[in-house]
Amino acid sequence: MAISIKGDPYDFPYDGNLRPEKTAFVIVDMQVDYLQPGGYFDAMGYDIAPMRAAIEPTRRALAAAREAGLHVIFVREGYRADLADLPEVVRWRSKRVGAEIGGPGPYGRFMIRGEKGAEITPELRPLPGEPIIDKSATNGFYATDLDFVLTHRGISSMVFAGITTDVCVHSTLRAAADRGYDCMLLRDCTAATLHENYLASLSMIQQEGGFFGTIGSSADFVSSLTSLASQGRAKRQTATAAV
Repeated sequence: MAISIKGDPYDFPYDGNLRPEKTAFVIVDMQVDYLQPGGYFDAMGYDIAPMRAAIEPTRRALAAAREAGLHVIFVREGYRADLADLPEVVRWRSKRVGAEIGGPGPYGRFMIRGEKGAEITPELRPLPGEPIIDKSATNGFYATDLDFVLTHRGISSMVFAGITTDVCVHSTLRAAADRGYDCMLLRDCTAATLHENYLASLSMIQQEGGFFGTIGSSADFVSSLTSLASQGRAKRQTATAAV
C-alpha cells in the first residue's frame, strides 16, 4: 500500500508514493552557534528560544527518517579560517550587529569551519556516513556538491528541517524546487528570528498550489514513516517465512 505524508496544499510526495530510497531528510544549519546560549545568534541579541524549540521535533523526525531508511543529509554554514570565502560586505554587516564572523566567541571563532560553534548541535549529531554539506552562502546548492550528492543517490524528493525559515532554509528549498525536486518543509522543525518572517516563508512555499512545495508537521511525518517501516518489516518477515 502506497504511503504519503499529510501536507498543505498537497500531500507529499506529489505522486502519493513515498519511497525512502528516493527521499532525503535535509537538516539545514542546526548548529551550535545558532542554537546555543552565547553563540552567533545570541550574541546579536536574537531570541534563540524559537530556534531551540525546533530541536526536539527535528530530533524525533530524524530518528523516524533513519528508521525508515531515508537519506539523511546535513547542511551547515561556515567559512574558511582565513576568511577567503567571506565577502567583505557580509563581514561588515556581522560586525555592525555585534557578532563579527571570525571574531571570538564561547565556542571558538564565530561561524568558522572546524570550530565548535560551526558544528551540528549535539542533539542532532550526524551518524557516520551521513553527508554534511558545507556552504558559505544562504543557498545550500551554491558552490557545494549538494546536487551531485542528491543525483548520485537517485533522490527526487526532499523533506526539510532547520533554521532559519526565511533565509537559509527558504533559499535552499527554493533552489531545490528550481531543480525539479519535490519539497516538503516541516513547520515545527523550523523557525526564524522574527515570527512574521516564519509565517511569510510558509505562505510563499504554499502559494499557487504549492509553487515551491508543501508544508507538513513532524507528527504526520513520523506517523507516515512509522507505517512505512512497519510495512518493510512485514515484507521481510513474509519473505523469511517463505524461504
